[in-house]
Amino acid sequence: MSAVWRAARAAVRRRRVQTIVIGLVVLCATTTVMLALALLSAASAPFDRAHAAQRGAHVSATYDPAGVSDAQLTETARRPGVEAASGPFRRAVVMVPGDWLWMPRGPLTVVGRADPDGPVDRIDLLRGRWASAPGEIVVNWDIGGSPFEDLLGTKLESPGLPTLTVVGFATSMSGSAGAWVTPEQVAELRPASVQMLYRFTDASSPAAVRDGLAGATAGLPAGTLTASQSYFTLKKAFSSRADAYLPFMGLFGILGLLVSTLIVANVVSGAVVAGYRNIGVLKAMGFTPNQVVAVHLTMTGVPAVVGCLLGTLAGGALAGPFLQVAFSGTETGIAVVNTVDPRVFAVCLLGIPALVLVTALVPALRAHRLPAARAIGTAGVSRAGRGLRVQRVLAASGLPTPVGLGLGQPFARPARTLMTMAAIVLGVTTVTLATGLTGTMLAYAETGAGGGPTVTVQTGAPLNGLPSLRLGDAEIEARLRSLPDAREVRASALSQVGLVGYTQPAFADFHRGDLASHASRLADGRMPRTAGEIVAGPGFLTERGLAVGSAITLELDGRRVPGTVVGELVDGDARAFSSSWKTLEALAPEVRARQYQVALAPGSDARAYADAVDALDPGLRAEVNEPGSAATTVVVGFSSVFTVLLSVVTALGVFNTVLLNVRERRRDLGMLKSIGMTPRQVVVMTVTSVTGVGAVAGLIGIPLGMVAHRLVVDNVGIVSFTAAMKDVWHAPQLVGLLLAGVVIAVLGALVPARTAARTTISAALHTE
Repeated sequence: MSAVWRAARAAVRRRRVQTIVIGLVVLCATTTVMLALALLSAASAPFDRAHAAQRGAHVSATYDPAGVSDAQLTETARRPGVEAASGPFRRAVVMVPGDWLWMPRGPLTVVGRADPDGPVDRIDLLRGRWASAPGEIVVNWDIGGSPFEDLLGTKLESPGLPTLTVVGFATSMSGSAGAWVTPEQVAELRPASVQMLYRFTDASSPAAVRDGLAGATAGLPAGTLTASQSYFTLKKAFSSRADAYLPFMGLFGILGLLVSTLIVANVVSGAVVAGYRNIGVLKAMGFTPNQVVAVHLTMTGVPAVVGCLLGTLAGGALAGPFLQVAFSGTETGIAVVNTVDPRVFAVCLLGIPALVLVTALVPALRAHRLPAARAIGTAGVSRAGRGLRVQRVLAASGLPTPVGLGLGQPFARPARTLMTMAAIVLGVTTVTLATGLTGTMLAYAETGAGGGPTVTVQTGAPLNGLPSLRLGDAEIEARLRSLPDAREVRASALSQVGLVGYTQPAFADFHRGDLASHASRLADGRMPRTAGEIVAGPGFLTERGLAVGSAITLELDGRRVPGTVVGELVDGDARAFSSSWKTLEALAPEVRARQYQVALAPGSDARAYADAVDALDPGLRAEVNEPGSAATTVVVGFSSVFTVLLSVVTALGVFNTVLLNVRERRRDLGMLKSIGMTPRQVVVMTVTSVTGVGAVAGLIGIPLGMVAHRLVVDNVGIVSFTAAMKDVWHAPQLVGLLLAGVVIAVLGALVPARTAARTTISAALHTE
């Protein structure tokens, strides 16, 4: 083996270009695969991973304490099928006034719990500490980047109840409560129910969870189980954003795997074929066939392993920021989702080198059977007979000689040409898909902006840390309209509203004023006009089985208003809908506007407008809205990075193909130069040999990319893209995409073409 290692090490040093190409191709391919697998792994089961890490409840059950005792509830934890249980916990509902911690007014579920740990629902404490004394409360709130420390100490004052001070912020994957206090404290909040949290041995389906709950509650007095929430309901709401990324992540991941596999196979097999002469020399020196195979596997494996290690590190580093942005909208489990699964590292570190070795083994075994004389004789002999008929036809076509010769070269190595073309096709498909997604997402990001900057104005109240307002509601709106550059002003108030017949919480955004920009966010239907009419995003409608035209009933503070879904928005929170101010007047006429959205004229100075708003009233706080969104950032950034990586990998594959072709045709080049072919003509001939391949690949890749684009945008669950957002293809753009395959091919061929042009006749014709 020492002789094998010395021979392989010498070959690596001698074939520096080949070694560098293999290392770079494997590096870029590994980075691509690592990034794709990391994002796919995170997006495929973010809820399951976070839920398992916190030992989340499969069911949160609520009981009537008047009909069942704590001893009976404790006994349910020992029933067959129950893996673990926590509770019983007393449960109270506290009415939260508007603007407390920027929450909408409405009910807050408070549970009495001595500590955040336990066999079920291990609560993740983010900031502060757990409530340990009367008058303390821990709030279920996970908003990345919020100034938690500034909010610690906030008071919750509800009429007729003790004042509570926020001492911590935490999250629960079980959705078990909106806040927690000590068991002694919850008794003073007049609890009306008792909570039990269960994990079952079989929770593989909603039916299995229902059976597990039925087994746990068997024998309890009828009617004592008043409500239950399955973790499948939480999972659907939690995963709505992550699921939206799956279509394009999956497509990019598949493209990355295919391109990387094709290029690595092409490069490695070409390197072994190009080393046939070296195989013959080694056999002549006394190396056994197995030792010869080992030399070539080592020669290709060393740069592949180095490239794989560097690519894995690069892919892991790129995956972190993308995961942070992609799942910034999820409410819990951020730390779990934003870490790359260790199995992804293992797959890349073991799988890519294995792919290289298997790919190298096939041609190496073919050379294993070659006698030494034949292997030496095979090296450097061009396949003149292959494609000869095509070359003759091209020569008689009237094309310039270098162009005709170049166009005929791919037919001499059809298998190698097809692999290279397939890689370029996938590269063009990726560029087309990325271009389409970028155009769609940029159009989506501009929805509702009207071409100009926007400013959000929050109204003050002691509960959110701002002074009380001096100006009235109508006066604030009038002042905002009077400031320079204000084009549209829309007032809104957010409140928690019940939908009769549905258990999921719903938040209503009631609005009045200018609605032109807001109406541009409609994907279907119209804006609300009368009381009870609502519009919502696809996530809200899908989770509740609603559609445009569905009848609903809204409920708030004991008042009910019948209504209808009259429109579907392009996007929106799966828990929220929008309605008109007339609906708010029917439900809660005493509520005033808490926020204003101001659309400015294009080219306006948004910061100057915000400063002017702050000067109107100490109780107003204006913030300039940043353009774009997390979804836009993820899609555009991910597709851009992936496009660059796959383009580089494809160009390296073309580079390797052309380099091998030039080496195999050294004698042909020498003969052509000897009869008068100039270096410029050599460059033209060499570049032309892949230009035709790139053009054909472009013609195939563009429609594939367009189909992939439509497949992605039509299957994003949380966004309903309009026809205008999907219509991103125009003639100049298609021409540019057609040239993408040619550009990738030319960039890969240019360096070896210039090398071939500089080769002297004597060097080209040298038998050694």
